[in-house]
Amino acid sequence: MTDLSKRSLMKVAALTALSSAVLIGCGKKEEAAAPAAPAPAAAEAPKAEPLKIAFAYVGPVGDGGWSFAHDNARKALEQEFGDKIVTSYVESVPEGADSERVIRDMAAQGNKLVFGTTFGYMEPMLKIAPDFKDVKFEHATGYKTAENMRTYDSRTYEGAYMAGVIAGGMTKSNTLGVVASVPIPEVLRNINSFTLGAQSVNPKIKTRVVWVNGWFDPPKETEAATSLINGGADVLFQNTDSSAVLQTAEKLGKRAFGWDSDMTAYGPKAHLGSAVINWAPYYIKSTKDVLEGTWATGSSWWGVKEGAIDMVSVAEDVPADIKAKVDSVRAGLKDGSLSIWKGPILGQDGKELLAQDVVADDAFLGGVKFYVKGVEGKVPN
Repeated sequence: MTDLSKRSLMKVAALTALSSAVLIGCGKKEEAAAPAAPAPAAAEAPKAEPLKIAFAYVGPVGDGGWSFAHDNARKALEQEFGDKIVTSYVESVPEGADSERVIRDMAAQGNKLVFGTTFGYMEPMLKIAPDFKDVKFEHATGYKTAENMRTYDSRTYEGAYMAGVIAGGMTKSNTLGVVASVPIPEVLRNINSFTLGAQSVNPKIKTRVVWVNGWFDPPKETEAATSLINGGADVLFQNTDSSAVLQTAEKLGKRAFGWDSDMTAYGPKAHLGSAVINWAPYYIKSTKDVLEGTWATGSSWWGVKEGAIDMVSVAEDVPADIKAKVDSVRAGLKDGSLSIWKGPILGQDGKELLAQDVVADDAFLGGVKFYVKGVEGKVPN
């Protein structure tokens, strides 16, 4: 083999080796450029359990009045907070031992906010509260509190006063009738405020009262309303929970008011207006307090000013000047320029309860155990 041939073979071998080295080098470069595997995603924080809220109602949710108003507010609560809360209720819970059993069971089932919606639940709730320190108890219309129990109420007497203004302008007999539930300050305050409202437009007003000794008893309410009408009352007011009074007025051709909820549909011809309660603003605040950890014991008493009380669906035949008077009262209660319980106010016996220009404070209002002048009969023991 010639030297030239040897050199040619060696050149080919060198080129082949160089090509292989280049290819191997390129391959290593491509492997290094491959994208790194993505880092594992961070685990999502577990979703907070919804706040469980329970309501105990003294009447059926379909009573058209008191319990119906509370249940409407419960539904508003669900709309406000969505899946942050879960609500439940038990209706027609009698005051007394039954209420203690029901409310205790609510706490035991994991409800952390429990609303008892009638005066007679106060003592049972006070008894239960110490056994469930992690539960917040709310009692409607009462006055006793505990470390984990507070009270709330609505100034229903403001609605009663506005109803009285209308009644005073619509009566032809100057005799009004009230179907009353149980003789506690709340109810006496409403009877008196209704009378004061009527007397503000008609000083000749007299008010007669029949007590049924219960919150929801349609047959007794019907009987009481009938008795008042037979006794000369042509406009009826109530502090009971059903629509029986308005329906009785409709049947007997007299006039009446809805109470706690808009009752127009139960007696459209008799209906003069409804003094309604909107519990939603308070229930929303209370729930927010628990969710944000700011809940504290105490007492709340809300009225027209806070959007909790109003007079709605006033009848078309109510005179314009009376409607204007109601509007003026509402505005005054809202901005604080009007005080319903401002002296001089006389008791049934003619003695002065509030002197000229003296305004009753909440302590006075909370202790009403009397009739004002113009209310007939005796306050039951």
